[in-house]
Amino acid sequence: MKILVTDSLSLKSHNDLSLEALGKFGEVSEYDDITREELLREVKDKDIILTNKIIIDREVMENAPRLRYIGLFATGYNNIDVAAAKEKGIVVANAGSYSTNAVAQQVIGYILAHYTKISQYDEFVKAGGWLKSKCFAPLVFATDEVYDKTLGIVGYGAIGQAVEKIAVALGMRVLVYTRTPKSDAKFVGFDTLLAKSDVITLHCPLTEQTKDLMNSEAFSKCKDGAFFINTSRGGVVDEFALFNALKSGKLSGAAVDVLKSEPMSSDCSLLNAPNIIITPHTAWAPLKTRQRLLEIVCDNIQAFLDGTPKNNVAK
Repeated sequence: MKILVTDSLSLKSHNDLSLEALGKFGEVSEYDDITREELLREVKDKDIILTNKIIIDREVMENAPRLRYIGLFATGYNNIDVAAAKEKGIVVANAGSYSTNAVAQQVIGYILAHYTKISQYDEFVKAGGWLKSKCFAPLVFATDEVYDKTLGIVGYGAIGQAVEKIAVALGMRVLVYTRTPKSDAKFVGFDTLLAKSDVITLHCPLTEQTKDLMNSEAFSKCKDGAFFINTSRGGVVDEFALFNALKSGKLSGAAVDVLKSEPMSSDCSLLNAPNIIITPHTAWAPLKTRQRLLEIVCDNIQAFLDGTPKNNVAK
């Protein structure tokens, strides 16, 4: 088998993760971050493509007559033309649930950071603020408890459920909006969730139905002073609408790990937004999490070679 890894740079931090395990499946060609021109050239004799965020569309598949398998180093697969893959009989296997714990802890970290103001107080102290204080506890920043606040979870897959579990342990109340609600009082309509939640966190895939789900109208329906979090996909949020909701004070703050354009573009609306935490799509990236991801990718390949493909999103 000839295997192409398209963007291994996104999987490693100072080369802390080895991809040698892929060698047992065949001859591996590894690119840090393949260009479109390189991709169209390299796929001509490849049986397997392994990718994270590189776009694999119909043109790529038509340039790859031997291609029978696309493996994702990710749960989301909006960068793959799944319809074209299905038409050509190409298996597209994603890696679900590998990052559940990591993303859930990041979401809770955002919530705690927003309400405790830990980083702001740390900066205050290191800038000499406590040294100059006349009070043993200078109350410079307004903090709050998360206890008894309402968390609204949009999307109720593995990550959404993990976030709920931790939030409940912190004494938060939970509301959920999902396409497949169950007979439980916590499942509510989208507008109800927006109006009643102190914190809103997105855990839904990017689809035609969820594109710009959080737009100006949605933010206008949010509870005044709500805190907004997105660790799903950047395309689910209208970034200019989010900027306006922060600037106007409608939201007390926001935290995002994903943007519509990644890496961040110089004209991103959120670059100079007030009261926002922005991390560079790293919620999924602890080493232990990436090791688990590699194991899932290898397991998916083995299942395909054994004739029993799993996690195939192109069925």
